[in-house]
Amino acid sequence: MKVVLFCGGLGARLREYSETIPKPMVTIGYRPILWHVMKYYAHWGHTDFVLCLGYRGDAIKDYFLNYDECLSNDFTLARGGREVHLFRRDIDDWRITFVDTGLHATVGQRLRAVEEHLDGEEVFLANYADGVSDLPLPAYLDFFRRQRRIATFVAVRPSQTFHVVALDDDGQVEDIRHVVDADLWINGGFFVFRREIFDYLGEGEDLVEAPFHRLVAKQQLAAYRYPGFWQCMDTFKDKQLLDQMAATGPAPWEIWKHGPPAPALRRAC
Repeated sequence: MKVVLFCGGLGARLREYSETIPKPMVTIGYRPILWHVMKYYAHWGHTDFVLCLGYRGDAIKDYFLNYDECLSNDFTLARGGREVHLFRRDIDDWRITFVDTGLHATVGQRLRAVEEHLDGEEVFLANYADGVSDLPLPAYLDFFRRQRRIATFVAVRPSQTFHVVALDDDGQVEDIRHVVDADLWINGGFFVFRREIFDYLGEGEDLVEAPFHRLVAKQQLAAYRYPGFWQCMDTFKDKQLLDQMAATGPAPWEIWKHGPPAPALRRAC
C-alpha cells in the first residue's frame, strides 16, 4: 500500500528552523521527523512512499540522495575506513517518489497533484509529515475495512496544556477543566483513503474542510479513536519534548527498535 506524505508546508511556528530547512527535516535525534514517520510505516511493511514537496523540497531531495546509513545504524569500520560492516540498514527496501506540489498549495491540492502516482491503488495511506505515534497500524486498517467507507483518520486526544471552558450566555463559567480531561478528540492524521476520495476533492480546496464535509454528508468518513501515544511537532517546545523522549528511548513511536537486530550487512566505501 502506498503512503502519501504531505511535506510542503512552511512550518512558520518553528521559526528557529523554517528559514533554512523545511519542517519535515527538523530532526529528532540523528534523523528528521519525516524519517521517523517513514520508518514507522516501513515497520509495518509499507515502504512505497510519495512525498508531496513544497517549501525547500530541494533539502528533502538532497537528504535522501546523499543518505548515510551509518548515521543511525551500528557498524564496524575495517581496513582504515575502506570497508564498513553495517549491522542493519534503514532504507534499502524503500521506494520514494518526490513530487513538487507547489510552494503555497493546500494539503488537498498536494493530494490532487500526486493522483497520477497512485494509479492501481484502490486504497492508500496518507499522513502529515510532522506527527509520530505508536498506533497499531494493522488494527487501524482492520477498522477501516470493517467500516467500508471512503476515508478514515485517527482521532487523538489533544496534548496541549490549556484548559477548556464552558460558558453560559452571560459569561458565567459553568465548567473548566484541563484539555486532557475533557471529552475532546482532534484529527491526528494517519489517513486511509479509497481512490474515490478524489471525487470529493475540488480544485484548490484543502483536504479537511469542504471535502470532508461532503464525505460526512454521505456517511463516508469515519474516525478511529486512539487514546495512546501521539505527538506532533508544531513548536520548538514540541521538538524539545520529542528530543528528550528519543534521548532516553526507545521513544514510544520507535516501534522498530523492539524487534531483534537484522543480520550484519557489508558495504564497500
